[in-house]
Amino acid sequence: MDRVWYVAYGSNLSSARFRCYVAGGRPEGGARTYVGCRDRTEPAADAPVDLPGAVYFGGRSRVWGGGMATYDPHVRGSVAGRAYLLTVGQLADVVAQETRTPVEDGLDLDRMHPATGRLHLGPGRYRTLVRVGARRGIPLVTLAADHERDVAAPSAAYLRTMAAGLRESRGWPPAVVGRYLAALTGARPRWTPSAIADLARVAA
Repeated sequence: MDRVWYVAYGSNLSSARFRCYVAGGRPEGGARTYVGCRDRTEPAADAPVDLPGAVYFGGRSRVWGGGMATYDPHVRGSVAGRAYLLTVGQLADVVAQETRTPVEDGLDLDRMHPATGRLHLGPGRYRTLVRVGARRGIPLVTLAADHERDVAAPSAAYLRTMAAGLRESRGWPPAVVGRYLAALTGARPRWTPSAIADLARVAA
């Protein structure tokens, strides 16, 4: 296997933001400059996908401030994701940047548990790769956290970036974006659907 779909559900819903992981650079509104992948080829394709589970905002992002979107595959629900078609080598470099760990030569996805579809990379947030299905016969994988929820409201810059990605990948109008993001655990009471819809209009 030399290709894999990496599924984003947070700020990487925005292709401009995700490009910083591939080509390097600092996302608009972010506080970190990324080195990029060793192979800086653009993703071969991208597509909106729906994941089983839920997303909540928790912890504190050193890039955006406020809570970060975290995937919980154990909760019933549906998550709006965006899949990027990468090489396995690019996935290894993206994961290293996501987890702030040294870049490895590659990820052995065959080590994923056959029953759970999981590959633990170590303790901490975003340290478990989860296989969430397949598209065109190629695995869909994403990052999840294995710890108790630590709910915290996201920043405006973070939500604006997510909103831009949802509008770009799904064509959702601001009102729909606002309702979706405000319904995620951790968004309220700080963020209402109308307040997020306003951010989505700016992000368009």
